[in-house]
Amino acid sequence: MIPVKKSLAVAVTCSALALSLTACGGGSPKTATKNASGEITVRIMVGGLDKQIYLPVMLAKNLGYFKAQGINAVLSDEPAGVDAETDMLAGQQDAVVGFYDHNIDLQSKGKSTQSVVQLLQAPGEVEMIRTDESDSVKTPADFKGKKLGVTGLGSSTNFLTQYLEAKSGLKSGDATSIAVGAGSTFVAAVKNKQIDGGMTTEPTISMLQKQGLAKPLIDMRTAAGAKAALGGTYPASCLYLTQAYIQKNPEAVQKLANVFVETLKWIQGHSATEIADKMPADYYAGVGKDTYVKALENEKGMYSPDGLMPSDGPQTVLNVLSAFDPTVKGHTVDLSRTFTNEYVQKAK
Repeated sequence: MIPVKKSLAVAVTCSALALSLTACGGGSPKTATKNASGEITVRIMVGGLDKQIYLPVMLAKNLGYFKAQGINAVLSDEPAGVDAETDMLAGQQDAVVGFYDHNIDLQSKGKSTQSVVQLLQAPGEVEMIRTDESDSVKTPADFKGKKLGVTGLGSSTNFLTQYLEAKSGLKSGDATSIAVGAGSTFVAAVKNKQIDGGMTTEPTISMLQKQGLAKPLIDMRTAAGAKAALGGTYPASCLYLTQAYIQKNPEAVQKLANVFVETLKWIQGHSATEIADKMPADYYAGVGKDTYVKALENEKGMYSPDGLMPSDGPQTVLNVLSAFDPTVKGHTVDLSRTFTNEYVQKAK
C-alpha cells in the first residue's frame, strides 16, 4: 500500500476540543477487517513519515514485515502528532505512530490510549537557533520575547519547548510558539525570519546546518542529551492506539507489535547506510544522501533495541508535562494505563 497524504479537505465533524472516545465513532471501534488476500487492514497515521524519528514505519513496510505478518498497513502522513491523535480519536485512523507523551496528556483529558511498542528511547529533537540570533540566545532563559517554531500547537515539539521555558523560569507567554511544520516549511520559516529558532528533527536539522541558517542549542538526539535536558530517560516515538481498539482487536495489535519489534532488531544489526538504502530517495533529497546517513549515524542510538518501555521513562515524561501543562499538573495520572509491554514481550 502506497502511503497517502492526508487531505486538507477533511470535513471537521468534531472539534478537537470536544473530541472523546464516544465522539465521531471513536468509542466503538470496529473489528479489524480483512481484505481479499486475507490481510488485516490497519490504518496508521504517522506524525511525519519522512522524519528519522519515525523511520521504523517506512522501514518496516519496505522490508516487507507488514505483509509477512498479514497486515495491510494503510499509512497516512500528518506533519504534527497532535493532528494524528485527533484523527484516531475521531475514528478516522486505527493507530498512531507519534510521541508517547500524548498518552499522558490524553489521559488527563479523560481519553484512554496506550503505547504498545516504544520505538525511541530519546526524543531525537534539537532546539535550533537562527544563526543571526545565536550570539544573544545562549540558554532557554533567553527565549523571552522570541518566536519559536514547533510542528504544531499541542505537538510534542511544543510540549518540549514549553518545558524548557518553564524550567528556565519563563512564564507562559514570555515566548511565542508558532506552528511551522517540519522540513521545507520549517526551513522557510527560519530563512524568512518568521521564527527565531525552534524544535525540530532530522533531516530538517541537517538542512538548516547545511544552509548555515541555524545552530543547535539543545541536542536531544541521544539518551544522554535527553537526560541532561529533561532530567531522565524520555521515551518518544511509539505505536499507540485507543484501549477500546486494543481490547477489540488483540490479534491485529500483536501482529503490529511483531512487525515493529522485528524492525527495531533489524536497525540494531545494520549500518546507517544500509538503513538509508531502504528509505525512499525523496526522504533525503533536501540534504543529500551522505548528509542523511551522517545524521542517522549520529542519532542511531535513539532507537529502542527491543520496543520495551524504559522503566524510568513514563515518570520523566509526566514530570516534564506537569511543569507547564495545566491539564496534567496537579491531576492524577495512572502511568500504568498509558503503556503496556504485553505485546512486545510476546512478539516473535
